[in-house]
Amino acid sequence: MKTKTLKKNKVNVVTLGCSKNLYDSEVLMGQLKAGKYEVEHESTADDAAIIIINTCGFIENAKQESIDTIIRYAQAKETGLVEKVYVTGCLSERYAKELETEIPEIDAWFGTRDLPRLLKTLKTDYKHELIGERLLTTPVHYAYFKISEGCDRPCSFCAIPLMRGGHVSIPMEELVKQAEKLVAGGTKELLLIAQDSTYYGLDLYGERRLAELLNRLSDVKGLEWIRLHYAFPGGFPLDVLKVMRERSNICKYLDIPLQHISNRMLQSMRRGTTREKTSELIQKIREEIPGIAIRTTLIAGYPGETEKDHQEVLEWVRETRFERLGVFTYSHEENTHAFNLVDDVPPEEKQRRAEEIMAVQQEISIGLNEQKVGREFKVLVDRKEGPYFVARTEFDSPDVDNEVLISAENYLRIGDFAKVRITRADAFDLYAEPVL
Repeated sequence: MKTKTLKKNKVNVVTLGCSKNLYDSEVLMGQLKAGKYEVEHESTADDAAIIIINTCGFIENAKQESIDTIIRYAQAKETGLVEKVYVTGCLSERYAKELETEIPEIDAWFGTRDLPRLLKTLKTDYKHELIGERLLTTPVHYAYFKISEGCDRPCSFCAIPLMRGGHVSIPMEELVKQAEKLVAGGTKELLLIAQDSTYYGLDLYGERRLAELLNRLSDVKGLEWIRLHYAFPGGFPLDVLKVMRERSNICKYLDIPLQHISNRMLQSMRRGTTREKTSELIQKIREEIPGIAIRTTLIAGYPGETEKDHQEVLEWVRETRFERLGVFTYSHEENTHAFNLVDDVPPEEKQRRAEEIMAVQQEISIGLNEQKVGREFKVLVDRKEGPYFVARTEFDSPDVDNEVLISAENYLRIGDFAKVRITRADAFDLYAEPVL
């Protein structure tokens, strides 16, 4: 039974998964607002008549979270707490037919490139003149900035091409206009995202144009930080390094998911590179951009991974000393190339290996952070949390990297840059005081 009056023209958008999904939700919300809908993101008011769930289908845990969320809102519809529930995004793209049968309460299912059809269902039209318009879900001072969609890479473990399709670059002129609009609205930092950012331009211009894009974005007046995510190591465009070194508003930061280092595993993963080439690339990046923070992600427990392979990863992580590192346990995804292999590493062993890698990284992170004590850094203040202002250096991306904690007794403003001195460090946080 309904417990409160629902607002017929109000939509609550719920986002699951990665920053690319968050970007898609922001674009959807911008279009809905232009269509005269009242729109909120993950509202707790529970007064929206319409729910749109933007799902993730990347790995097993993410899929289960998406399914649980769908079921929760389907039950809410059954009890009259909402009127309409629509599902979009990666899980819907991949499993819509099966889910339609299993969860018939959902009003309609949409794929990752079905935005016009979703809007039409809600009796509003996709407005081409609003390309680049979004309702930011992040604090206004930073924004995720998608430069391409989809992926052409053949990685054996990855279902992204099944859900997102092939690589499609967004034209450079359009991206520059989007950046200018965001900056005019108060955005100071752009976090460049894509399934594979280093592939940018190949489909449009016949060659990789990431370096040129970085140059043109760097010219946008008022844009103070540009941060590059999700660079693929194979065929990495080295001209990007020169731009990163020369442009002061491009952060000395690179997110480059490497996944593994054993040549046997890299070959099975179809990564198109080797341990030797990977190590050479990391060395080249650090030589070209002294002081850069490199973030990577690894997969633990891929089919056929032996204890010897795992020990090789541990040794390499100790030797390479990544500034930032995360680990996923392998998820056996149907219709991927690796699904033909035997998923022979038990779940508890995958978890053990992941924890061992993170234990090594924690030691590295403590050592690197302790070297920062007494040094001064420019930070961007993201939010206030309890007794602290929470900020970041140019070496840290939101949500996944280190944070700088500054006593809230100091006068700082969210969204402003500040100069601070590091006073204390632990494994994944720094403590600081403002430099007056």
